Amino acid sequence: MVQRIDTRCDLMLFGALGDLAQRKLFPALYQLERAGLLAEGSRVLAIARAEGDTDSVRRQLYDRLQQHVKPVEFDPEMAHRFLARVAYLRLDFNDPEGFYALGRWRHPTDNELIVYMATPPSLYGVIARNLRAASCCNERTRVVVEKPIGHDLESSRVINDELGEVYNENQIFRIDHYLGKETVQNLIALRFANNLFASQWDQNHISHVEITVAESVGIEGRWGYFDKAGQIRDMVQNHLLQLLCLIAMDPPADLSADSIRDEKVKVLKALRTITPDMMERYVVRGQYTAGTSGGKPVPGYLDEEGANRNSDTETFVALKAEIENWRWSGVPFYIRTGKRLPEKLSQIIIHFKPAPHYIFDPDQKHLANNKLIIRLQPDEGMSLKILTKDQGLDKGMRLRQGPLELTFSETFETERIPDAYERLLWEIMKGNQYLFVRRDEVEYAWRWVDQVIRNWKDSGEPPKRYAAGTWGPVASIAMITRDGRSWYEDV
Repeated sequence: MVQRIDTRCDLMLFGALGDLAQRKLFPALYQLERAGLLAEGSRVLAIARAEGDTDSVRRQLYDRLQQHVKPVEFDPEMAHRFLARVAYLRLDFNDPEGFYALGRWRHPTDNELIVYMATPPSLYGVIARNLRAASCCNERTRVVVEKPIGHDLESSRVINDELGEVYNENQIFRIDHYLGKETVQNLIALRFANNLFASQWDQNHISHVEITVAESVGIEGRWGYFDKAGQIRDMVQNHLLQLLCLIAMDPPADLSADSIRDEKVKVLKALRTITPDMMERYVVRGQYTAGTSGGKPVPGYLDEEGANRNSDTETFVALKAEIENWRWSGVPFYIRTGKRLPEKLSQIIIHFKPAPHYIFDPDQKHLANNKLIIRLQPDEGMSLKILTKDQGLDKGMRLRQGPLELTFSETFETERIPDAYERLLWEIMKGNQYLFVRRDEVEYAWRWVDQVIRNWKDSGEPPKRYAAGTWGPVASIAMITRDGRSWYEDV
């Protein structure tokens, strides 16, 4: 018999009127209500600095739910039932006295407390200390923090130290929303539940791996944040390295949070350091210029609203990563991410080595390696490219490459694919940390990325230009071509 987990909770949501909360968190909570997963008696306290009261904030949230929830999934009665759980508190996060109101809201409930900080990281420590001073947390409190955890190793340690003053590591849930995606979770099932792949997942059978996270949009009004971060901090340090870890990690002992995270840390520790003399062959950074997107002209990065015309911040990064261990020795991982690329796309491509002895038409030998394509967006699913005989009496033993296709939305047509934040919030309510990032993961990722950033600064070389609507600088093509390979869409 499966033991039922009590998920009743009080959720304190700091930064409740910000973009993340209104675009992602409240719609996710609504979907949990709709699915019958919000336990009876669970409550939400929306906390922000803006003027307002509970009634006005509920009306505002209702409008946002209509905006961000698909019409077919929006039920006015369900929305009102969910919003009846929500109260609003105006609070200056730097005012310790104001936090005593949180204790009054909590009393006399015995619900587990979840503190979600949808705020700038500079406020994490302030909020944590003020909660402790007002006796609003205990050893069972769960605290949720968003990326970025710092802008380098040193600043990440400061933030983590501040959180560590108040909370134990097993209370802290560091979100990387990519880990909540259905396909990303399926990487674990794909690798370790199917011996077809598990037995082939090493340097003896895989030639190389591609990870691409492409965005067709530009800055979208985020200039102030993005220009300080750049694409390597915004995407590589967290999302892409997490994907790399899930692809490359050894089998965990079990599905517990620390078993999985222990194996991911081993991968990060085994990443080969990219030294200054390796930069030209292993790293490409770019910045988009004017071009077209979706058939319309768009400005270059330096011409975006509020831009610093002298900025050398990268909007594109391509990296060749190598993992120095027995499983992956000699297998390059080509990582690529950028803004203003031709399409919105996140995918992982596992390139398997060809059979050791080829007996078919020599002109078709280039088809002989199988590929496993794992799509994270826009159409979540997997595709295995295999070779079969071409049909027809006149074809002889001509080969044809075709897919074995699994598209989640079609295969599981009776079920909607939950948004990443729905899954993450549900796991937080259950107290399960396996989809969240441990402190040492954050720090090893920063250590590797920091070296690349230092190399850029020391060289003084500006980012290479690429036109909006293209796949990045020509140098990124040269990087992979140099190894006798090509990016998947160029094949």
